[in-house]
Amino acid sequence: MGLVLFPGDGDNSSPDASWSYSGFAAFRRRLAETEGFVLSEMRGFGGERPWSEVSTALESLLDHPDAGGDDLSPDECASILVRLEAITDQWAREGGDQLLQQHIEDARLLAGVLRLCIEKDVPLAFL
Repeated sequence: MGLVLFPGDGDNSSPDASWSYSGFAAFRRRLAETEGFVLSEMRGFGGERPWSEVSTALESLLDHPDAGGDDLSPDECASILVRLEAITDQWAREGGDQLLQQHIEDARLLAGVLRLCIEKDVPLAFL
């Protein structure tokens, strides 16, 4: 069982980004760490820190339930994409272990899906 993020365009041939639930959790933890906070300290992730105390363009991706929840709008996708690409470039410069390399690959795949959502003006759906 896992999680799939895909353009909400009704086209089953559109690209998607998929993870196991634990893989997506690890990916989001690394994104949060790069943004300067610990995801497990946040409300909804076992902590009490409110999201209003952090500032990140990735909030709508990071503070999204794994199952269910609203789709992300094309505007949210655009905001996420800019920051995600900057983070991916930073990670690539850092180099690192196999898990970091997997997160770079996952981020690039997700960036492609976000780009398609923006181009088609459709939401990013979670399944």
